[in-house]
Amino acid sequence: MDKKIIKLLCLFNVLLFGAALVVYAEATPDGNAAAISEAKVVMDTLWVLIAGVLVFFMQAGFAMVETGFTRAKNACNILMKNLMDFSIGTVIYWAVGFGIMFGAGNLLFGTSGFFLHDTGSTFASLDWTAVPLIAKYFFQLVFAATAATIVSGAMAERTKFKSYLIYSIAITAVIYPVVGHWIWGGGILAEKGMWDFAGSTVVHSVGGWLALTGAIILGPRLGKYNTDGSSNAIPGHNIPLASLGVFILWMGWFGFNPGSTMAAVKDIAHIAVTTNASAAAGAITAMLTAWKLFRKPDISMTLNGALAGLVGITAGCAFVSVPGSLIIGGAAGILVVLSVVFIDKVLRIDDPVGAISVHAVCGAWGTIAVGLFAQDKFAPGTTGNGLLFGGGYGLLGSQLLGVVSVFAWCVVAGLLVFYVIKKLIGLRVTREEELRGLDIDEHGMESYADFQVFTTR
Repeated sequence: MDKKIIKLLCLFNVLLFGAALVVYAEATPDGNAAAISEAKVVMDTLWVLIAGVLVFFMQAGFAMVETGFTRAKNACNILMKNLMDFSIGTVIYWAVGFGIMFGAGNLLFGTSGFFLHDTGSTFASLDWTAVPLIAKYFFQLVFAATAATIVSGAMAERTKFKSYLIYSIAITAVIYPVVGHWIWGGGILAEKGMWDFAGSTVVHSVGGWLALTGAIILGPRLGKYNTDGSSNAIPGHNIPLASLGVFILWMGWFGFNPGSTMAAVKDIAHIAVTTNASAAAGAITAMLTAWKLFRKPDISMTLNGALAGLVGITAGCAFVSVPGSLIIGGAAGILVVLSVVFIDKVLRIDDPVGAISVHAVCGAWGTIAVGLFAQDKFAPGTTGNGLLFGGGYGLLGSQLLGVVSVFAWCVVAGLLVFYVIKKLIGLRVTREEELRGLDIDEHGMESYADFQVFTTR
């Protein structure tokens, strides 16, 4: 080998060894700790963003479920409402909602932090996670949009589009953030010891109770009920699309629940498993319940059973065992079928997609279930043990208080908002518009324009 090459290689090795010595000399315990801490924040931030994207994609799931469970003549309208829920929510939640929810204030609502303005202690309620503020906002934004979207299905096929947009602003700006502050922002229900890990009440029951008020104010779709009070089925036009939507939502829930750690920690595996187990149990028991009641394994009820299981476990996914999650999900699957029948046949409230039953009823059940099935060993220093594990009635009482308080707030606020909208600009389309379909009159197009039937002579 050429002597010059050998000399160059020797020089390179000397320089490399010297650089290593410099790095080693500069390394200190404090420096290493800082580097590890910085790497942890980067990993946590990456996890939060990935989870947030999964939750964002749930918007597509909601859009598919609601579109599939309703009629073809209203598909564009459903899709537009889901699109605008997130688009409007992004701006409104940044400007107002996030501050009311997490900003420093009082036990009822935040009074600072609007437009993400942080003085250093404005968002102390979120100091438990080390990710940057902008990541905290993004993750909480996709939750806020989910709460708003839930209402769309219950009000489907007869709501004015412009009126729905006003409602969407109201829930994202005030109604949802106030509840979030009570439970997640250091507010009054948190002070009372209520726990809701990922939002069975904060997100799902809020959306579900508002769906209830909207459906009541609107009234049923034309042809839904007969003069004798009996109910007519109005089948959805695309069950495969609805099924796709449920699978998208199921996948998105692996961001919704595990992502609520807002940190890349080992607990996310346990949360993912309890989430999945509850959804599976909900689908099974809903199928069996529908099979018993209707003599057939109804697909729409089974799909809602999976969603019911997901909603039910959302509050307690980090606090309960896998067997506990199976019980919670299984009960939710039974409950959702009975609730759909009760709301339709007895209360005569028209909810085209079962949003009230899935999100309000099963959200309430999941929140209460924390008071029964929580075990301190899964998240030490949080809930403590539930009633069935020797924890007494304290936690169960706090959970019940939270459910009742949120129900009262949402019903009062929802009725007020929808009543004001109805009086000022109208909430419901005309009879003729409803019969033609909202796609034509509200948006000037058809979802399936190429699928037309022509007759020849």
